[in-house]
Amino acid sequence: MPSSHPQPPAASAAGSLFSAFVPLLPLTLAVFAGFFAMGMALPVVPRHVHDTLGMGTVMVGVVMGIQYLSSILLGRGWSGTVTDTRGPRRAMLAGLLGVASVGGVYFLALAFADPSLALAVLIAGRLLTGVAEPFVITAALSWGIARLGPAHAGKVIGWVGMALFAAYGFGAPAGAAVYARFGFAGIAAATVLVPLLAFGVAWAMRGQAPAGGVRPAFTQVLGAVKLPGLALTLCSFGYAAINAFVVLLFVQRGWGSAALAFTSMGAGFILARLLVGHLPDKLGGAKVGIVCVAVEAVGQLLIWGAPGALLACVGAALTGGGYALAFQGFGVESVRRAPPQSRGAAMGGYVVYQDISMALAGPLGGWLALQAGLGSVFMAGAVASLGAAGIALWMLRHPVSS
Repeated sequence: MPSSHPQPPAASAAGSLFSAFVPLLPLTLAVFAGFFAMGMALPVVPRHVHDTLGMGTVMVGVVMGIQYLSSILLGRGWSGTVTDTRGPRRAMLAGLLGVASVGGVYFLALAFADPSLALAVLIAGRLLTGVAEPFVITAALSWGIARLGPAHAGKVIGWVGMALFAAYGFGAPAGAAVYARFGFAGIAAATVLVPLLAFGVAWAMRGQAPAGGVRPAFTQVLGAVKLPGLALTLCSFGYAAINAFVVLLFVQRGWGSAALAFTSMGAGFILARLLVGHLPDKLGGAKVGIVCVAVEAVGQLLIWGAPGALLACVGAALTGGGYALAFQGFGVESVRRAPPQSRGAAMGGYVVYQDISMALAGPLGGWLALQAGLGSVFMAGAVASLGAAGIALWMLRHPVSS
């Protein structure tokens, strides 16, 4: 029977990232299943809004981006509070039930013949996604750190991040296949059922008791992690730029499909985590962050100045690898700056800064593209990454005690 009693740290101070694989495996499986369900909707919802409901591209962008609004305004803070006060297991279960509920809302949208009403319900589902997703990821990060100890925060962020990335990578083509065979109702059904599998995994795990002590307000926690958070905002711009604009860049330059660019970025991300994902714990988050955002800046510059698709894909791979380790490194710095009783809120607050970048990269990048061409978006990504390096250098010269 599941217990809420604390469990002693499950890993020693071994340097290898793989020392944390087995202790974190149930958590990463739960994260994979939950985000696989959300990833299935990514290539499908835009087609449903545009082709079935007859809406324009602006409305497609609104529907896909609006989840960041609910994440920033509600999901991150609420999930951190529940994780810290009720325990990460309860927060994880709530988040997975929330993801399953998104599938129910998708079913409800199909009940309306009026496209405007169906769209309104679909937007409600995307807003709910923006609340459910932070519960899953915040709980997983906090739970993993509680199991392994804060000295292994980088490994926790590394494995949980790879599970999330892999879930989106596999979920998107699976969603396209389900949609082709069963339509949007198939996506709705899968979004209900798949998170329930993850719910079973999380239910079977032993929980961690919340840490004692007075918990500061979420706004105070945001302030405590503002330096690593701002660095994350800046270095996330390059990652978001590839997601939003590399397809248009390939079309404009006559390079054909940009699929290889996305594959290259994903390969760089996972390879960096597997090969050197232990370094933020071993060397320190700020020190690793300086190097990795510099690598990301080089990747963005390669995309900006690439004479052909091959060099652009190399740039995408460097961007993915640099961003993967930068996210880990600045995450380790956030854990160090947060009191033990507020680590869930710290993780939620830290990712808020990524949400801000992801939400702003589209409109800001679009404006830059109109003013100076599509290549300027990636030049801006390089400049932003170098700004993150400056913040990392400041943190390195002004360390805080754990």
